[in-house]
Amino acid sequence: MDHQAVLAQFDRETREQARADSPGARVERVGGVVRQVGAADDWNGILWSDLDGTTAAAAIAAQVEYFTALGREFEWKLYAHDRPGDLAGRLLSAGFTSGPTEALMVADIGELRPAGEPPGGVRLLPVTDAAGVDLVVDVHEQAFGTDGGRLRQRLLNQLSGAPDTFSAVVAMAGERPVSAARMELVPGTPFAGLWGGGTVRDWRGRGVYRALIAHRARIAAAHGCRFLQVDASDESRPILRRLGFASLSTTTPYLYEP
Repeated sequence: MDHQAVLAQFDRETREQARADSPGARVERVGGVVRQVGAADDWNGILWSDLDGTTAAAAIAAQVEYFTALGREFEWKLYAHDRPGDLAGRLLSAGFTSGPTEALMVADIGELRPAGEPPGGVRLLPVTDAAGVDLVVDVHEQAFGTDGGRLRQRLLNQLSGAPDTFSAVVAMAGERPVSAARMELVPGTPFAGLWGGGTVRDWRGRGVYRALIAHRARIAAAHGCRFLQVDASDESRPILRRLGFASLSTTTPYLYEP
């Protein structure tokens, strides 16, 4: 895989030419930025920017003013290779707060190393209804220790409004949900994004996370996708690397609350 070529394609097709990732959201291109705007439960923020030292300050101020007028908190999703080089400092000076940095990792589906089957006693349950969404949220709250209310509403919206661009799965140990993950297909591009992979503490290290990656890779391939993309935490990065994912950049969320 040509890392620079794939990174350029990722930037162009999933960021600069982004499509809305939920039925109630829209993508707008204005003032050197590409932003997504939606309801309070949708992801609101900046996906891509084409700025330099002379235009960055005005663009940042304009986005703060725009989302503040809507009463929306929003995220500026900043990548390490974005320009200008001091954009992170400019965002902090404008009142943004930085979140944890993650690795942008990409794999060619045809070159993935075998990930294995789920461990004994575990079955994979596709999410097709509200009951399945509740299982995903249950795992999310246990694995990450955060409230899943907004996630629940977003998944319900995707199931009802854009089911062909979304896939979620829960790993069940008997009747107990122990891991869950979702995938978002980007129509018109070769990329599928893997999101939300989480496992409850006492089931970590048993291969469930790897099995969920393999499950989603098969679905992505069946939809004609070539690449899987993950924003990887420190915990998942070594697992993904062993499966054949490569780090192409890093990404950091910069959050602004009106």
